Parts: sequence; C-alpha cells; structure tokens
Amino acid sequence: MNIPEHLFIGDGGALFDVRTVDWSASALRADYRRTFTAIDTVAQFKATLRAGAYAWPGGYPMYFITSDGAALSFSSAKAEYRNVVDSIAHGHNDGWRIVGCQINYEDGEMVCDHSGEPIESAY
Repeated sequence: MNIPEHLFIGDGGALFDVRTVDWSASALRADYRRTFTAIDTVAQFKATLRAGAYAWPGGYPMYFITSDGAALSFSSAKAEYRNVVDSIAHGHNDGWRIVGCQINYEDGEMVCDHSGEPIESAY
C-alpha cells in the first residue's frame, strides 16, 4: 500500500505527518497499522488488515475469525471488504462480522470458509 511521502508509519504502527513541527510527538492515528487479536471496530479491522497476514515478530501466518466461528483468510477479507466493514459497523451476525485475528500455529488442514483456499500453518 502506498501512502503520500509526507506520511510516515512508525515501528509501533502509528501514522505521522512529517510536515508538521515536532511531528513525532503526536500521531495522526496511533493504531494505523497494528494487529488486534480482538476486533470490535472497523478501525481495528482496517489496522489489522494493513498490518498484514503474518505476525511480527516471528512471521507466523494469521487468519480472521468471524462472529459465527468461521476462519477467513486475509485475501478473502480484502475481497469482501465492504461486507466485512458493514457487518462490523452494524453488528450483523451474517457471517461477515470479523471479531478476531489469530495465528494458525499447527492446523495444517485449515481452509478459508469463504474461498476454500488453504490457510498456511506455522508448523
């Protein structure tokens, strides 16, 4: 994802505007790119999506969990972005409301419940 040159994402995932004086003292968004294990808001979902499908540190593969317990890959969450955002924003239990993000440590048989694509396991 490309952002304008005047914006900077810090190591902690905060977004800064470097055009302002003393820019490092106040972030535009503290959690711009960060993995949330519990997702309650659209902003948390967006931040987790921006952080990517692999945990840092460690590089472990992650997946989303919906309110009905389904596993959803990052690519499916991106493809169905509008459905996911609408469901989170309005509290729908329609299979698209993402409520968490976890690492797939050992389930070598896990697949995305939407696309059927395999979700990589760490071991």
